[in-house]
Amino acid sequence: MRTGNKLSSFVAVTTLAAFLGCAAGAAAFQEPDNTKTNKRDRAKTAKTADQAKDNRSDREIMQQIRKAVVADKSLSTYGHNVKIIATNGKVTLKGPVHTEEESKAIEAKAVEVAGAGNVTNQIAVKGDKK
Repeated sequence: MRTGNKLSSFVAVTTLAAFLGCAAGAAAFQEPDNTKTNKRDRAKTAKTADQAKDNRSDREIMQQIRKAVVADKSLSTYGHNVKIIATNGKVTLKGPVHTEEESKAIEAKAVEVAGAGNVTNQIAVKGDKK
């Protein structure tokens, strides 16, 4: 019987700890950093990833740029997650990054794939890290 009491106590304590952890996490929840940007991108004239053409060349352009961006370990998670939109060979880059250097590095990778004059950089620099 003692084993059962210990097990019941363990389950009760574990359940209480999990509940308190969830409650603390919910209290600390903050809106994602790019929420305002995503609201801006809902405008009918804004280019978004779902508007990218589903042709082979645009898909390949987006894939090559994404591979180059993700392979660059000097970029932050924000940098790795920028939006890359290709339409008829023209690329638009969007999303927040921490520094101007990060924005320029991503743009350079896109230009290397899509060619000079084919990349529009709309990346927002947060300026919160040096």
